Amino acid sequence: MRTLFSRPAIVVSTYIGLCLWSSLSLAQNPDASNLYKRSLAATCANCHGTDGNGVVDGNIPLINNLTHAQILEKLMAYKSGLLEGTIMPQLTKGYTEEQLNTIANQLGKN
Repeated sequence: MRTLFSRPAIVVSTYIGLCLWSSLSLAQNPDASNLYKRSLAATCANCHGTDGNGVVDGNIPLINNLTHAQILEKLMAYKSGLLEGTIMPQLTKGYTEEQLNTIANQLGKN
């Protein structure tokens, strides 16, 4: 007798959970999206400085003067292995192409 009532309860619970989950994803606001984009770009700050402005005596290429297209081209070249480097090829392989595009959009000049 228990199994007769547990199956509908599971189905209803799953339906309610999916409805709540989907409504949360629709409720995401632009501030959360902007924070995500900025946080991706911030991962570059350890080596390239805040907003690509460089680190004093860092001997790391400045990227604050590059366009979105130039940054994306370099990131994709590192990811594919066309460009060699010490750490960039390893780092770029950890990002999707969409994430690399977001980083280039955030850091590149228009």
